[in-house]
Amino acid sequence: MSTGTEVVTLAGGCFWCLEAVYDQIKGVLSVESGYIGGALEHPSYEAVCGGRTGHAEAVRVTYDPTLISCRELIEIFFAIHDPTTLNRQGNDEGTQYRSAIFYHSPEQRQVAEAVKAAVIAQGLYPNPVVTEIVVATTWYEAERYHQEYFARNPLQGYCQFVVNPKVAKFRKQFVSKLKP
Repeated sequence: MSTGTEVVTLAGGCFWCLEAVYDQIKGVLSVESGYIGGALEHPSYEAVCGGRTGHAEAVRVTYDPTLISCRELIEIFFAIHDPTTLNRQGNDEGTQYRSAIFYHSPEQRQVAEAVKAAVIAQGLYPNPVVTEIVVATTWYEAERYHQEYFARNPLQGYCQFVVNPKVAKFRKQFVSKLKP
């Protein structure tokens, strides 16, 4: 990681959805799909999907804080997934699909807690927000075929019916945050 960049790690369902959104944000330098928060070393996609490793599917977002703040990235996170469904996003169910922010510093933890509190105070969701805010643990990059999945497979069924609507919602709601 070069000087002047920061990292935030987010889990909110299938990593393909999050990656597809964060790839489009001004100030985001890279997005990597992977696994975090579990006990098994070097987990495979199949092991994580089995729900027994404790890992979440997540994205590690590297960004330029002079162009976009951690707060803004977390605000987008709360807008693009349902933070009220425990271990679930749509039809994807299991702890690997939990809503979580894995913080990398005490300052990032404070920002995450403040944004979560604001989301709750604003009453943006009718159900309780269940997003975990936990310290980042060992990161494992997902298999190569998961990286840039939506960009490479836009016509695949899951991409058409699950990822694309989330991307469209983001693009409509956050026009000013889009890369040119």
